[in-house]
Amino acid sequence: MGKSSKDKRDAYYRLAKEQGWRARSAFKLLQIDEEFNLFEDVTRVVDLCAAPGSWSQVLSRILIKGEKFGRAGWEEKKEQDRRYVYGDDSIKVKEGIGAPLKPDTKEQLNPKKDVKIVAIDLQPMSPLEGITTLRADITHPSTIPLLLQALDPESFDPVATSVSHPVDLVISDGAPDVTGLHDLDIYVQGQLIWAALNLALCVLKPGGKFVAKIFRGKDVDLLYAQLKLVFKRVRVAKPRSSRASSIEAFVVCEGFCPPKGFKASLDNPLGAGSKLPPNPETSGERTKPYRRVREDGITELELGSEDEEPEDDIRWIAPFLSCGDLSAYDADASYHLPKDRTSLDPVQPPTAPPYKRALEMRKAAGGAYGKTKGVFPESL
Repeated sequence: MGKSSKDKRDAYYRLAKEQGWRARSAFKLLQIDEEFNLFEDVTRVVDLCAAPGSWSQVLSRILIKGEKFGRAGWEEKKEQDRRYVYGDDSIKVKEGIGAPLKPDTKEQLNPKKDVKIVAIDLQPMSPLEGITTLRADITHPSTIPLLLQALDPESFDPVATSVSHPVDLVISDGAPDVTGLHDLDIYVQGQLIWAALNLALCVLKPGGKFVAKIFRGKDVDLLYAQLKLVFKRVRVAKPRSSRASSIEAFVVCEGFCPPKGFKASLDNPLGAGSKLPPNPETSGERTKPYRRVREDGITELELGSEDEEPEDDIRWIAPFLSCGDLSAYDADASYHLPKDRTSLDPVQPPTAPPYKRALEMRKAAGGAYGKTKGVFPESL
C-alpha cells in the first residue's frame, strides 16, 4: 500500500510521522498513561519486544527528557493559560495563550534523575537517547545475565540470578506475525505474554507494574486470573488508537507481590511444571476450582453468589477500561487530507525488514509491476 493511501486511511499513522514517533503504537502507551498514570515514581524500566522503538521513544522523551504529553501536557497548558491571564510574570509566552515557553525551556521540562531504560528485542533497533538496547531472546535463560548487566553494569555479578536494584515497570508491545487463524494467533500471543511475565518476575520490585499486549479470546479470563496471583490489581485497557475491530488490548498489572518463598527463574519458568503457592495478599486461599469440564466436553464456569465476599469468589473478572480522549481520532475511521497535503516518510524506516531480500531481488531484476526484466524464461 502506498504512503498516500495509508495516510488517508489511518490518522494515527499520519500523526506519528508528524509528531516524530517511530510508529503509531506510541499513542497507545501515551493513552494508557493518561488513564493509569503509568510513569508516576518510575525511573527504571524494561521494554520487551521493543523494535522499532516507539514505546522506548515515549520512555525516553517522558522520563529522560522530561516532556509532557496527554493529560499531563494538557494540565500544564491550562496552568500556563491561568498564569498568563492573571498576569504572573514568572511565565513568558510569546506566541499567545498556551504557547510553549520559548525563553527558558528548563522551566518546561522536568526530567527524572537516575533513569535507567533497557530495551530488548530479537530484531535490531536503531539507537535512542538514554536507552540501552539488547538484541536477545526473552524466552532464553541467557537473556537474564545480559539484562542484569545492562541494568547495573557497575555492580553486576555474573553468578547472580536476581537484579540488585529491581525495576519499577516492565512493558511489552510484542505480538506474533498473525496468520488470520484467530485461535492460533491468540495461543501464540498467550505464550509470548507468558515469556514476558516470566522475565518480569525476575526483575520487578515489590509494588512494580507490568503492561503487555494481549489478544482477547474466549479463555482470556484464565490469563487474568493467573496474573491476579502475583499482582494486586489487574485491569484491561483498550486505547482509542487501537482499532475497535482488532482483538488486541493491553493488560495493566499494578502492585507486584510474589508469594512468599517464590523464586523466579527462566531455567524453570511458570507454565513449564512449576507452580505458584497460594498468595494470601492477592486472592486468599481457594478451595474450589475455577472451572469444571463436563463429560460432553463443555467447560462450566462456577460463579460465586452475590452474598459471598470478593475474596471468596471462585471467578474473578478483570475491569475493562477505554483509554484516550473521546474527542481524539477514531482509529477505524478514514479522514480526508487537504489538497496541499505532503506525504511524509516514516521517522525510522525498518532496519532489517523480513522483505528486504525480496526487495533486493526485485531491484536487481529491474523493478516490478510490468517492469521486471530477466525473471521469467523466454519460453513462458
